[in-house]
Amino acid sequence: MDVLVYSPFCSFRFYYMLVDTVLLNKIIEVSRTASEQILTIYNQVSELEVIVKGDDSPLTQADLASHHYIEQALTKLTPNIPIISEESILPDFETRQCWPIYWLIDPLDGTKEFISRNGEFTVNIALIRDGSPVLGVVHVPVSNVSYAGFSGVETTRAFKISSSQQVDIAVRSAGERVDNSLAVEVVASRHHRAQAVSTLCEKITTTWGETSLRAMGSSLKICLVAEGQADLYPRFGPTSEWDTAAAQAIVEAAGGHVLTANGLPLRYNQKSSVLNPDFFVIGKDIDRWRVLLCD
Repeated sequence: MDVLVYSPFCSFRFYYMLVDTVLLNKIIEVSRTASEQILTIYNQVSELEVIVKGDDSPLTQADLASHHYIEQALTKLTPNIPIISEESILPDFETRQCWPIYWLIDPLDGTKEFISRNGEFTVNIALIRDGSPVLGVVHVPVSNVSYAGFSGVETTRAFKISSSQQVDIAVRSAGERVDNSLAVEVVASRHHRAQAVSTLCEKITTTWGETSLRAMGSSLKICLVAEGQADLYPRFGPTSEWDTAAAQAIVEAAGGHVLTANGLPLRYNQKSSVLNPDFFVIGKDIDRWRVLLCD
């Protein structure tokens, strides 16, 4: 694997040219190899050993195996770019607020889904620049599907790789569905705040028309919006920045948006806590969505 050297004192041009298809393909490769580490445990261990962390979230050997591999691979690829992983010690805000660019990873997003063996778990790797995710890869180990996207200076791309076929992806217009009397399709978490989601769906139905609701795990929900298979993912309840960053980079590269309740983009590394506020993932029609969803 080639080494890409980054320095905070490097040229302005290099700082922005870092985000490109070459780098994205290397991160897809890293995510796939990490997924092999996960699947070795998923397929061979009959009874998973689960540790409960301090925040009551589960941890398995698969989380750790993926974490160690990705951390080593990114350190080799870009030795001077810092890394934050869900499974590493979080640097204090005084240190990381000075980072103009860093990697943000969730080595196994959807550990509960991994434990229940429903296949809805992912490997998430994102590059954050100036508080925004500018490159992201979400790989689905069980199906061997990759979602990827980046927003560069001259080029923005989002695509999906399945069965060795790469296809560009883009968000769709919920407004067009409403105008054509089609249901607004909502995806939501299987484990969090079902009543709040139901209340929102009732509001959409009253205002726009019919809705349909699908529950699933991990960052796949954001990816469904990115590929135009869903219109809205509302998240009420706790998530951390590593849960959302990679998929946000993809959905934004695909033409979508991730908005907080005040209608502004979800941003990263802005405070000491890495917990996200409630947010909404949408496709096109941002102004129409803002009127409906945001304070």
